[in-house]
Parts: sequence; structure tokens; C-alpha cells
Amino acid sequence: MTSIWIRAEQRSNEQRVGVTPDVVDSLISAGFNVIIERDQTRAIPIQQFKNIKIVDAGTWQNAPNDTIIFGLKELPNDNTPLRHRHIMFGHAYKGQPDGQKLLSRFAAGGGTLYDLEYLTDEKGKRVAAFGYWAGFVGAAVAIKSWSSIQLGKKCASMHPFQNARSLEKDISSNLSTARPSVIIVGANGRVGSGAIDFCKKLNVTTTQWDIAETAHGGPYPEIYEHDIFLNCVLADKATPVFIPKSTINAKRKLTVIGDIACDPTNFYSPIKVYNSETTWEQPTLRICDDPVLDVTAIDNLPSILPRESSEDFASQLLPSLLSLGNIEAGVWKKAKLVFDQKINELV
Repeated sequence: MTSIWIRAEQRSNEQRVGVTPDVVDSLISAGFNVIIERDQTRAIPIQQFKNIKIVDAGTWQNAPNDTIIFGLKELPNDNTPLRHRHIMFGHAYKGQPDGQKLLSRFAAGGGTLYDLEYLTDEKGKRVAAFGYWAGFVGAAVAIKSWSSIQLGKKCASMHPFQNARSLEKDISSNLSTARPSVIIVGANGRVGSGAIDFCKKLNVTTTQWDIAETAHGGPYPEIYEHDIFLNCVLADKATPVFIPKSTINAKRKLTVIGDIACDPTNFYSPIKVYNSETTWEQPTLRICDDPVLDVTAIDNLPSILPRESSEDFASQLLPSLLSLGNIEAGVWKKAKLVFDQKINELV
């Protein structure tokens, strides 16, 4: 019997979970043994999970070697060798410093990372993603930042919302009758669609760009003609630079950059005016005072809507979870091939 251990998330401001009670019921019905750790901050209370073994947070480290450990965000960087098979967002394959440390821990312990970002179907499309909710919330944070600038203030801290409607009401309450102009790059993807939908909720007009509009490789002066730029592109070596360092001193209307893709340490990042993430407590980073330029770059945006985003993600992932009994095939095999390649590339 295949055992799946749902671990508690260990980073701050993370209330999401990769399964719901319905998903767990489906896994148990399919013959899986499911264990879940207690987590006082999880958006879905532990009491809602029935007919399941409940254990203390952090005890996954004592699980048998053949147990599959499932979490969402990365583990604490404590240098402990990792001997299990882990399903999570590792953020380890694009040269990130902490990612290299994580891979070294797997190499030391003999475990395997099945990175959720690299679970893809036969067409190369991710089988499950939080992208829509990242776009939805990322647009909200950027508009909140813009409205704060209009009032001569810095953006106030963020917190989880019960649902999308409550988030919309909160952001709308800080807006006057004026609305910002927004340009969205990567508009045709999941992230872009979420950003577009939030803007529509607040009657904010958007310019929508994707590959066709950016194919010439830049520069992109049109971005400077908008109040807000939302980057919804997950960068790789083919991604052009949308915001060069020269943006700081350029003549521009632009006052807010919402880097929803949020990968500032990626060498290929298309935004070159900052190099560190922002936080829930301080959602914006002031790049320039005159004229103002703020960057928002929160890497766990969907956690601001933890329940809705968890339910959506879990339903997308369920078919793949049900195939874990044959982990040497399908999306899991493809993810392991990527992991093996990255392990072999370790210096």
C-alpha cells in the first residue's frame, strides 16, 4: 500500500494545503494510506478530515523510507539529509542559492524531489497550478499599492481573506473614483487570466500582452505609459527584459511593478530593478522616490486566499495523486527525470 504523508507547512503566512477532505476521501477509496500532520494555521481545519491518521507537525522525518511526503512550500534550510520522496514546490532548478542547498540535501540522503512545478502532461502543460490565484491576488496587491501612492502613503500589510469577495471589497474601499491603467504581460496564461479577472471586478482597464507583443525582444516603452505593470511570465533564457535598470530614471507614468511571477534571484528575471522578494508585512519595495516607483513581489500570493486556492489546486492535482501507485510512470516519471538531471549537474 502506498503511503502519502501530508506535512504541516513550516513557513510563515502559509495556510494552504495540497489536499482537501474530498481529495483525501478519494485517495483512501483508491487504496492509499493517508497520514496528515496537525497544522494550526491550515485554512482547512484538521477536524474536517475524516477516517485518516492524524499526527503531530514535523513527524514526517520519522516516517518509513518508502513514505511519500507531500507539502507545498519548501522545507526549512537546516542541512538535514533528505531520504524520502518529497512532493513540493522546490524552487531548486533555476540556479537559486537555496535551491542548490536543497538538492544537496537530497543527494546526501538519497531521496527524490517531485517538483510540483514540473508535473506536466504530454503537451508540457502543468497538471496543477496556483497560477490563477497568484494573478488574482497579485493584481489586488498592485492596485492597493497604487491607491496608497495616490494618498501619499506606503502600502499597508496584507493578511488572509476568507474569500475572493472580501478581498475585492477591501481593495475597492481604498480606491477613489479614479482607476489606474494596467498593462499585463503574460495575459494568455493562468496567471494572466487571474489578473485580468480581478481588474474586471474593479472596473480597471487593462492592456493585455503575450508572446506576440513581446516577440521583438524590446525595449517596451509602452509599459511606461501605464500606471501599473503586472508581470505574469515565468522567466527562462528566452524571456526578454521588460524592465531594465534604466527604468528608474526613465520618463514614465509607471509607478507600480507587480512581479507576480516573483523570481528575483533567477538570472533570467525580466525585471532588473530589484533583487529580493517583498513580504506580507511590507508588500512593496520603494525603488525610486521621484517619481515614485514601487515593486510588489510576494512569492506566496495565493495564500492570501488560502481556502479557495487550495480547493482549486487540490482538484487539479487529484488525478495525478491517484496515479502515485505507479510513480515510475506518467507525470511522476517526467518529474523525476528533471530531478535526476539537476542532481547530476550539482558541482
